[in-house]
Amino acid sequence: MAGTMKLSRRPYLLRAMHGWVSDSGGTPHVIVDAERAGVQVPRAYIKDGKIVLNVSLSATQRLVLGNEWLEFDARFAGVVHHVRVPVAAVLGIYARESGEGMVFAGDEGGPEPPASPPAPDEPTKRPQLKVVK
Repeated sequence: MAGTMKLSRRPYLLRAMHGWVSDSGGTPHVIVDAERAGVQVPRAYIKDGKIVLNVSLSATQRLVLGNEWLEFDARFAGVVHHVRVPVAAVLGIYARESGEGMVFAGDEGGPEPPASPPAPDEPTKRPQLKVVK
């Protein structure tokens, strides 16, 4: 694909997981690398360089899950803050209730490389089933 721009999968997966968690009755939370350039979050809530944000529709106002930015207004200890995070700084999204979710790879240079085939001198093992009584 000469001349085509490479799009990140992260914003699309983020929106899909947000929708899935919300539709499943869960509360979507994102983990953000708070030390990345452009991250605007309440500094008091950062722990070990990361911040966990509730991005449910009930906890946020004017939520935008864009291709470049995650943005919303939310209350932290009763004070409204504008949160703005580059999508590249989002490390993962999960449901608070179950922990189910997705962690994003650090580098989105393209599709995952295929697993290398076993070396010629390595025997290929077949799966084995055992009867459990």
